[in-house]
Amino acid sequence: MAVILNIETSTNVCSVALCAEGMVLSHFEDFEGRNHAALLSGFIKRCLDFLAEKELKLDAVAVSMGPGSYTGLRIGLSEAKGLAYALDIPLIGISTLKLMAVSVMFSGVDIPDDAIFVPMIDARRMEVYTAAFDMALGELMAPRPLILDENSYADLLSTGRPVLFFGNGMEKAIEVLRSPNARFIHDVNPLAVDMLALADLAYSRREFIDLAYSVPEYLKDFQATTPKNKVI
Repeated sequence: MAVILNIETSTNVCSVALCAEGMVLSHFEDFEGRNHAALLSGFIKRCLDFLAEKELKLDAVAVSMGPGSYTGLRIGLSEAKGLAYALDIPLIGISTLKLMAVSVMFSGVDIPDDAIFVPMIDARRMEVYTAAFDMALGELMAPRPLILDENSYADLLSTGRPVLFFGNGMEKAIEVLRSPNARFIHDVNPLAVDMLALADLAYSRREFIDLAYSVPEYLKDFQATTPKNKVI
């Protein structure tokens, strides 16, 4: 099985994981804020040093493609592209929303077979980046930005199936979604260690992305904010 370096920078968490043969060989995470630019290169170097010590060869780099933080995604993809180019190895792009769903599936939480998985990434105010998947990662709702209100996810909640909400945008959903079919799972972050299964599958299928032209899955255009004038 391939040796793959996984990089995840889509939220305020920065993480890197070196994986092979269905196992995590080395991993690093920082939960303290948006320190990606300062920390990511060091995390990657420590994983590469581990490879050198074990006399292993890196076969591919996998990176979380979003949606999520514009800055974080750019930093992660840039590092991943540079490393893949320098080592002449393929680059794998992983959907952040699918990654979050997989992390819940393998979390050990008691999950019904007919559950619907709804990852939610904070997009400020009452908006989230979201999608919906079944247990086989079949897409029940395409990835999109969504402004939350009491009618959000009405079609999914009306099916009678348990709908699992999770991610750093979930707290906003608790305020407005009152369905008995809604279930909220706390403390779910997209992490590099949870990319293992998706990255291995993509590698086995030779599903690689272009080093030159691939871009993050932002889902909506970047909107810069203008600083407020200071009162002197």
